[in-house]
Amino acid sequence: MSDIIIKVDQLSKQYRLGEVGTGSLSHDLNRWWYRIRGKEDPYLKLGETNDRTTKSNSDYVWALRDINFEIKKGEVWGVIGKNGAGKSTLLKLLSRVTAPTTGEIKYKGKMASLLEVGTGFHGELTGRENIFLNGAILGMRRKEIASKLDEIVEFAGVEKYIDTPVKRYSSGMYVRLAFAVAAHLDTDILILDEVLAVGDASFQRKCLGKMNDAATKQGKTVLFVSHNLSQVQGLCTKGMLLENGMLSFAGDINTAISKYTENGNSDRAVDVTKCNRVGPRDFNFSITTLNITNVSSSSTDIFEEDTIELEIGFRANDDYDEVALAFSISDSLDNQLIVCRSTATLPYLSLKKQGNYTIKTQVKLNIITGMYHLHLGASHAKGVLEYIPSVTTIEILPVNTNWEEAKKPSVGKLITHLHWELGA
Repeated sequence: MSDIIIKVDQLSKQYRLGEVGTGSLSHDLNRWWYRIRGKEDPYLKLGETNDRTTKSNSDYVWALRDINFEIKKGEVWGVIGKNGAGKSTLLKLLSRVTAPTTGEIKYKGKMASLLEVGTGFHGELTGRENIFLNGAILGMRRKEIASKLDEIVEFAGVEKYIDTPVKRYSSGMYVRLAFAVAAHLDTDILILDEVLAVGDASFQRKCLGKMNDAATKQGKTVLFVSHNLSQVQGLCTKGMLLENGMLSFAGDINTAISKYTENGNSDRAVDVTKCNRVGPRDFNFSITTLNITNVSSSSTDIFEEDTIELEIGFRANDDYDEVALAFSISDSLDNQLIVCRSTATLPYLSLKKQGNYTIKTQVKLNIITGMYHLHLGASHAKGVLEYIPSVTTIEILPVNTNWEEAKKPSVGKLITHLHWELGA
């Protein structure tokens, strides 16, 4: 079809495990012998699924296996999946950084990719020189690049350093300039792999807005990899889910995210003993475990205003009176949004014997989209027993709804469910 800009057919990528070069000569000779006789590569029949949770019994692993999809011009796709699922490998193949083992990639137009900090930049060249270098690589004339130069520099916010070699840039400055170049130059396809996580929050919002404009107003096709699912859901209309190197789903972004969260465990155990304590502490008392159960669905990492159950385990090696357990949830700026103490519904605990104890509570997460930190603490009649900040993180997604107003950003943090009526 004329509107298909990227087509991937039976794409696979195989890697050899172990040290590079060890025993590879014999493998190369064997491949050559099979090839001159017109036979299939013998090692394509070998290898295991890209599963990080199991020990490999083969020298080969399939980072990607039999990937097929089509992307239309102007679509914004989010590529999601767990670490090691093959997301970065897929983008490297699409960007032609590495070649596929089998399969074919077809695309139309110019492609700009930003796969890691400093991609396509020469450290000894200045920011200005690197802009012209990147444009030349994309096939643009110097006059075309010069016409976009001021706009690129202004967007990146590095005007003061534009004539300084980029080797002296911070990682954030690198990303600012690299994204500005990729987004403003004359390309048809823009590929981004997790690099926006390096930038500050305001620049991330600026980049997301620019990518949205690039797709809706300029007709660019965007492929975006990020573990921040709220960003993916807010920007992308389509999504593909990778699992163990295979394409599990490709289609509507909300469906892709739902399938991703459904594959999680309904229970998550956190080993609190490995977390850092701050402030005063009684060493005869310790919070030891935290179990999170999603009452509403299966995921314990990503939520949509879900109800969760917290089970806090603790140990006492002494007698204590008037003990209270507490947890709180804060945003990325450490603003406390929810603070809950066990004394809200239970009397103070009296611990008269040494041993292990557990306490449970449930809370509905009426919080807007974003990443949040969960903290634990305990106190008794004489003061604080211990405080453990940032025991774990949780991510809140927008509620899946067709009501566009519900998806708009909010200046608040908490969601209150109200019923409005229009009077006569």
